[in-house]
Amino acid sequence: MPTLSAYSNVENTALVILKNKGYQTWYEESIEMYGCEKNGWDFLANSITELLGIIGIYEYHGEPENYKDYWWQMNEPWLIDSLAKEKPVFKSVLDK
Repeated sequence: MPTLSAYSNVENTALVILKNKGYQTWYEESIEMYGCEKNGWDFLANSITELLGIIGIYEYHGEPENYKDYWWQMNEPWLIDSLAKEKPVFKSVLDK
């Protein structure tokens, strides 16, 4: 069992974090997606926890001065193809 995972019981916590970070949030029924906005930058995701992850990417890069396509993208190093196929060995905090 992981110590935290994306699941329905985490959604409200993610929503509280987004609110406390100053984002306006909503659920767009017509496309069944969650959205948020801050300073004119808006984001959409399939879940609130995904939305918080997208905000993590945005905040990691810092607010761009101007919008341009793929401003968020990082291709170096390319890690997708070398992602481990098995969980690494470690001592979980649940076992301590």
